[in-house]
Amino acid sequence: MATDTGIQFLDILNTDGSAVGAVMNRYQDETFIAAGAITLGHWVEFDNDAVGYGRTATVQQAAAVGTVGNTGAFGVAMETVADGEEVRVRISGYCPTAFVPAACVERSALVGPITVAGQAAIEVPATTSGNVIATAAEADAVAPNGANFAAVYIKKQF
Repeated sequence: MATDTGIQFLDILNTDGSAVGAVMNRYQDETFIAAGAITLGHWVEFDNDAVGYGRTATVQQAAAVGTVGNTGAFGVAMETVADGEEVRVRISGYCPTAFVPAACVERSALVGPITVAGQAAIEVPATTSGNVIATAAEADAVAPNGANFAAVYIKKQF
């Protein structure tokens, strides 16, 4: 795994007019090896079929887990890759495109996939008891995202 933390540098003025810089982390990416094809924006989980170090080095598209959602889903693929290729995964912070249901609205709480592999599901209190993995930053299909994709804020899971 290789870590990439996006940094934004903001110039802020003190009350006396002097400049003070502020550095803020906006996201964190990790690099893994894909265990199967993975599509840009799809949620991923560790490959539990792997052995040894492979358990933490390989990821796969997060499987759908009925009712509760996949509690193993932890990040979003930032590129489309084939089996065995390196894949950059956004594991925390702002993510510009994530696979979500059409009913997703701004501030929807999202849990791991329930009915569609790779697609986060909307948390429904007293119905879905999964782990909230993200909050929608916008509704589904707001440009430049197409249908079933939206910007989200990913909650760090590991």
